[in-house]
Amino acid sequence: MRKFRIFFGYLTLIIIAVSMLYPFFAMVNLSFANNNEIFSNPGSFFHSNLTFANYKNVFTEIPLSRYFFNSLLVATITTIGQVIFASLAGYAFARLNFKFRNTLFLIILITMLVPPQVNIIPLFFIMREMHLVNTYQALILPALFGGFGIFLMRQYFLGFPKDLEESAKIDGCNLLQTFFKIALPLALPTVATLAIFTFVTTWNSFMWPLIITNSESMRTLPVGLAIYKGSFREITQWGELLACSVICTIPVIGVFLAGKKYFISDILQGGVKE
Repeated sequence: MRKFRIFFGYLTLIIIAVSMLYPFFAMVNLSFANNNEIFSNPGSFFHSNLTFANYKNVFTEIPLSRYFFNSLLVATITTIGQVIFASLAGYAFARLNFKFRNTLFLIILITMLVPPQVNIIPLFFIMREMHLVNTYQALILPALFGGFGIFLMRQYFLGFPKDLEESAKIDGCNLLQTFFKIALPLALPTVATLAIFTFVTTWNSFMWPLIITNSESMRTLPVGLAIYKGSFREITQWGELLACSVICTIPVIGVFLAGKKYFISDILQGGVKE
């Protein structure tokens, strides 16, 4: 009976995995086919006439390299900044005693309940007054600080062993040395989790880059892809759009694979009670 349950569990996981991976493999497969083959045999994993023309066309018809660079730059800087600020704030809220600590943290939690769309108009006016419209600063600054990251890091540091902090003080470490040399390295799984979430969210961001940028040289990949799709007049070139989509997913997959070990470790730690 136990073996049957194990077999049934693995079978269920395999079915779920296949159902989730199939659309991705179909996207990659169809990106090498022309429009006629896409609609004549969309479910086939193999096509008779594989072509790289779709990938060649998207790089020649639109400044895809520029879009890719903009998205990568914004997502990377935002991720690094978010990790640094969230880690410092989370450690302060968890390990330091200061006036209005709980009140300030409650305000941060409340900001998580506000839909991001509500902040777009006031953020735009702020950026306009600062003369930052259509700049990298406008794409990066609003995303550097987030309630979720602070909450996530605070929850980790709440369980940080106090004995380690006391040992660091005995060895002559000040507060920042204790944080950077002891607390932060031990929080690497949680940091990796926050980095993955932040990178994916920033990379896929569409509404804010669409509003705050007004030139082709500042567009990010999601915005550029949407505008490129709207440029078709008679026949939509689905093969080229799928090729763009494949290119868009490469950095996200790379970031996840790079932090997969720490991401899984953080999940396992969260599911084990001491």
